[in-house]
Amino acid sequence: MRTTQQQRTWWARPGLEVRDGRLTIAGRDAESVARRRGTPVYVHDLVRVEEQVRALQRAMRDAGIRGLVRLALKAQREPELLAFVRALGDPGSPEAVGLDVCSPGEVRWAIDHGWRPAEISYTGTNLSDADLDVALRHGIHLNLDLISQIDRLGRRAPGSTIGIRVNPRVGASHGGGVETPYTGARPTKFGIFPEGLEQALAAARRHRLTIDTVHVHVGDGFLNDGLPVFERSVERVAEMTRFLVTQGFPIAEVNTGGGLGVPQRAGDRELDVGAWATILKRHLGPFDVVVSTEPGDFLVKEAAVHLAEVVTLEARDGALFAGLDSGWNVMCEHFVYGSPLDLVLCRAADARSDREVTVGGNINEGHDLFAEDVPLPSFREGDILAAINVGSYNASMTSEHCLRPPARAVFFEDRI
Repeated sequence: MRTTQQQRTWWARPGLEVRDGRLTIAGRDAESVARRRGTPVYVHDLVRVEEQVRALQRAMRDAGIRGLVRLALKAQREPELLAFVRALGDPGSPEAVGLDVCSPGEVRWAIDHGWRPAEISYTGTNLSDADLDVALRHGIHLNLDLISQIDRLGRRAPGSTIGIRVNPRVGASHGGGVETPYTGARPTKFGIFPEGLEQALAAARRHRLTIDTVHVHVGDGFLNDGLPVFERSVERVAEMTRFLVTQGFPIAEVNTGGGLGVPQRAGDRELDVGAWATILKRHLGPFDVVVSTEPGDFLVKEAAVHLAEVVTLEARDGALFAGLDSGWNVMCEHFVYGSPLDLVLCRAADARSDREVTVGGNINEGHDLFAEDVPLPSFREGDILAAINVGSYNASMTSEHCLRPPARAVFFEDRI
């Protein structure tokens, strides 16, 4: 397979570079970090998190909307990274980053790591009484996504103020698709449909609930080709917001969820966040509300690389298998979501691929394969392979399957 050097290093950017043929992370030699810290290990470039946060904040400010950025805690919950994010701005300041949570455990984690209740937004699904009680006890704002949940909350806390998650029946995904696991033409488990709004409002009125937030989550890794579809969804959300306002509900925030993508394949271009913010301004600006976003991938996916050692290399029936000292228990996003996974040989990061390899992990399961018949440069046992852009939905979803422990983690707050 013949590829240009640019195609081989499509992922390169400040903080993730090739220097003299070797992969560097935040200016540090990746293989040296692996030898010193041990593998498997996640290596984090925290500067990238700040760059992404500021890009969103700046885009919304330049578009003329009152913007608010929250980090989706389910995507990344490492204490060191959270401490860095917490320090990006004082609570309530334009530079501050809030948190999006979706479980009682995440509520407690957020508070334990320095966030005030007013900075936390809880949007979950199929909430139990116990779930609701934790959020209510801590004074967390809840966005409810089912009519039955409005009734459940109303019975426990009549007179409360809530948000509702709506489902506009169109989503925005990678490649310009209109179907996501959250919304689309077919029913999903998330959100109140437009035709269900009147029933939702009746439930709210039964319990004297005030609705002050409209929440929507339609995205799934969309880039520029997904913006037209995203605009269609925002148009529908604006219509639903307008209906709520006409019904006397004081909408103060429209939460546009996450789903903003980052490049994951050769040929992908960075999301034009200015164009994204302009769409929000065009349709939500007339309401004079806070417009919030709560990404996971966009903020933290590019901030981490996973390093693992090649511990076996063996030909089997004509196929070459490489085994790593890491497994799907510590890096499962590829398996759960089908996300692309790009593997790079740290000592020859820009080398030409010359053979196909199947790369497996150390979990005693047949499906524990990070790549099958993928072109890679020649490497040997003892080499270090890097999985690029795995800062979200990997370490946060770690299990101890086969009693394999979590991966180590390293954090760099600067680049050298």
